[in-house]
Amino acid sequence: MPLALLALAIGAFGIGTTEFVIMGLLPEVASDFGVSIPTAGLLVTGYALGVMFGAPLMTALGTRISRKRMLMLLMGLFIAGNLLSALAPVFSVMLIGRVVASLAHGAFFGIGSVVAAELVAPEKRAGAIAMMFTGLTVANVVGVPLGTLVGQSAGWRVTFGVVAGLGVVGLVGIARLVPELPRPQGVHLRHEMAALKNAQVLLAMAMTVLGFGGVFAAVTYIAPMMTRVAGFSEGSVTWLLVLFGLGMVAGNLVGGKFADRALMPMLYVSLSALAVVLALFTLTAHDKVAAAVTIVLIGALGFATVPPLQKRVLDQAHGAPTLASALNIGAFNLGNALSAWLGGIVIAAGFGYTAPNWVGAVLAAGALVLAILSAALERRDSTAGTSLAAAPVEQPTPVRH
Repeated sequence: MPLALLALAIGAFGIGTTEFVIMGLLPEVASDFGVSIPTAGLLVTGYALGVMFGAPLMTALGTRISRKRMLMLLMGLFIAGNLLSALAPVFSVMLIGRVVASLAHGAFFGIGSVVAAELVAPEKRAGAIAMMFTGLTVANVVGVPLGTLVGQSAGWRVTFGVVAGLGVVGLVGIARLVPELPRPQGVHLRHEMAALKNAQVLLAMAMTVLGFGGVFAAVTYIAPMMTRVAGFSEGSVTWLLVLFGLGMVAGNLVGGKFADRALMPMLYVSLSALAVVLALFTLTAHDKVAAAVTIVLIGALGFATVPPLQKRVLDQAHGAPTLASALNIGAFNLGNALSAWLGGIVIAAGFGYTAPNWVGAVLAAGALVLAILSAALERRDSTAGTSLAAAPVEQPTPVRH
């Protein structure tokens, strides 16, 4: 694999760390600024909304410059946002810093996916995308726990300062290692927007919302589920999340490898298995060992869908994949927000802390249905195209004089 993929993975590691580390530092941040935990939770919500709206906005702004230069600008934005968070004198300034950093998230992964795919041969593209996303998955295993530990011992501002430093490393890596790939000729914002009229692109994004949403329906409420149902101590939640992160790393690599060989079958297997495992989590959540194993499987099966879905969007968007790719990253965050909301509804309705697992299973099953529908439509269109190509051309009848 090209060294340029390492630079992209480092940037992804920093972005993944800053996205999730705030969850473990909310009490410290709330205490320092004198705000409530729910108010501090706006730092999570604001980041997610920034990703959703920032993905199309930043991608549109970057249509007139090279992808390498845009990636460098996005890392600069990421660095500025984290520095602003680290130095924020009041809560509102930190919230602005979080939003500024989040604006780089969707566009970085969207444009980075396109660059990663262009750096390798066509049959290795899903693997290259998975290599970049490895930075995000490793962040959940290493970056988030270490960032939380540093924040709790040395102060949360130090954590965000270190994350900004990771951004600097990523920026230098991109500047030194990513080649200046030529921009496709004749591709402008209207061409990028036109790709969104493709039903297959929209179906892939819908699969992303439902499939990964299924994962976050369970993971969002993993702390109360594991402490109040499985019987783990509160201190055990950290290493359970590390197990989840390890599953994500493994699933990402396996998904990238097999998506290059058989993309749709990979989606069928991972989504169907994910739906089954999420449903079983309702039962295994009552046993510590079974719960820990299930958490690893959810991480692995959930992230096994990421490289094939991202590649599916790139393939179906044809000559204008950048905006569609970035929007698909926003779709992940939309799925996270939707599933967390639905999971909260079933808990509030009195169905218990394991009820979000059923929500996740239904969402994953819905993604599987969409995958089957997408493949069926593709086969129909392919058959129709073949029939038209094979149809004999009627010769005009000669005119007799």
